[in-house]
Parts: sequence; structure tokens; C-alpha cells
Amino acid sequence: MESDAATPAGFRQRKLPSKLRMRGAAPDMADPNQLFDDTSAHAGPPGLGYRGQETPGMGFPAQALLTEPMSNFAVTYGSSLASQGKEMVDRNLDRLITISKLKYYFAVDTVYVGKKLGLLVFPYMHKNWEVRYQQDTPVAPRFDINAPDLYIPAMAFITYILVAGFALGTQNRFSPEILGIQASSALVWLIIEVLVTLFSLYLVTVNTDLTTIDLIAFSGYKYVGMIVGVVSGLLFGRTGYYLVLLWCCIAIVVFMIRTLRLKILSEAAAEGVLVRGAKNQLRMYLTMAIATAQPVFMYWLTYHLVR
Repeated sequence: MESDAATPAGFRQRKLPSKLRMRGAAPDMADPNQLFDDTSAHAGPPGLGYRGQETPGMGFPAQALLTEPMSNFAVTYGSSLASQGKEMVDRNLDRLITISKLKYYFAVDTVYVGKKLGLLVFPYMHKNWEVRYQQDTPVAPRFDINAPDLYIPAMAFITYILVAGFALGTQNRFSPEILGIQASSALVWLIIEVLVTLFSLYLVTVNTDLTTIDLIAFSGYKYVGMIVGVVSGLLFGRTGYYLVLLWCCIAIVVFMIRTLRLKILSEAAAEGVLVRGAKNQLRMYLTMAIATAQPVFMYWLTYHLVR
């Protein structure tokens, strides 16, 4: 009895773990130590799975059908806006100044620049001051020394600012603020001079072919004499500055009178009216005033640069 009683108890102690393992195990389980059953093999058809389990190619054809027309429309609309904006800018710019006319004032070459600079400093020996025309349009400056240009005034203005900075630097007075004030003041005085000249021509009712660009060009020629005067002052002191500046002032007055006289009095010359008329004398006084204003600006913008 004791052996029979001991045998079932021992049997239960040895076989109980085996029965527990077999009770929850699947027939085809590979790992006997796995805690949870693998239910992925019993999933439904592929089309009923989760969104993250879909194949990578699903849904892309519909997106392409929606994306390509929108991108093409955006490109077309953007290009049309750009073309319209360019046309608007060109139209408004042409109202202020024609690009072809602006190119005319920069149509220069080395020979023209050299002759023009010599004419600005030594205008006394020059005889013919009339601008040549070809089919009612003035020829390019490189073919006519009397034609106004913007290349020399622009380069002279920039050179004047550089020379002014160098002169201030030799006197230990240079600073970016002072150089900026020097450049802005010279530009403001140039604008004021041109505006006053335009207003004076309007008051005198002068019918002339002078344009605003012509006035800017003629007013900008004085920077050549200013540069020569300042450089002379740096080399020879204030005595050299005053002597050279006086020469350049007389030269620019002669140049302006002989040039503007043909422009302002062109209407009277074309109509055969006597220059001694009251209206023409007023125009002559205006020409003299424009010419004599150049030395005033030349001295005002350079006297403080030489010590």
C-alpha cells in the first residue's frame, strides 16, 4: 500500500509540468518556451489588413493624377505672372526714360573720352559746337565730340568721391559717415541744380530739344574740374588748388555758354528772330546763370578737402 500510495504521488509530481505544457501549446509550435500564440498565420485576406501593412505601390496612381495637373497649372500661372510683371516694369520704365535713349548716352569710346576731357579743360580753341544729326536724330557721342554723354559725368562723380575720401584720409578726417555725407550732398546739389534749371526753362517758355538727361550730363561735367583742382591741392597745397580750380571754372563757364547757347536759342535761330529781342535776351541771361552757377558748386564741394 505504501508503494502504491507513493507511486501515484511521485507520478503526479513528475508528470504535472508535462501536462501543463501540452495543454496550452499549439501542435506546430516551434519554440516550447513561447508565452503567446502567433496569430498572424490566421489573418484574413491581404486586402483586409491594417493600413501600415498595405503594399507600397497602393494609392500612388491617384496622387499622380492629382499632383501633375496642379503642378503644371502652377508653373503656367507663375510664368504668366512673371511675363506680365516684366511687361509692366518695361512699360512704366519707358514712360520715365527710354532704354534706347539711355544707351545712346553711353555710346562712347576711348578716343571720344580723351577728346571730351581735353575740351572740358581747354575749350578755347574749339570752333564748331553744333551737334551733328543723321535723319533728325543726333549721332552717337563717339562720332561727335559735341554730343552730351553720361559716361564721363558718372565716372567723374565716382572718382570725385574717391578723391575726396583720399583727401580726407591724408588729413586724418576720414570716416565712412563723412564720406557718405560728401557723396549724398554732391548728389543732392546735382538734383537741385537740374530741377531749378528745368523750372527756369519752363518759366522762360523755352522750346528746346534739351532733355533732363542732357541737363544731368552738362551739370555732371563740372566734376572733372573739381577732381583736377583737388588733386592739384593735394600735390601743391592751397595755392595750387586755387589756381587750377580757377582755370577749370573759367573753362567750364566757356564750355557751358557755347554749348547751351545753341540749345536754348535754337528756336530763335530756326525762326530767324533777332537775338536782341527781349525774350531772347532773357534766354541768354538764363544761359549765363546756368554757366556761372557751375563754379559756385565746384568751390562749395571742394574747398574743405584741401588744407
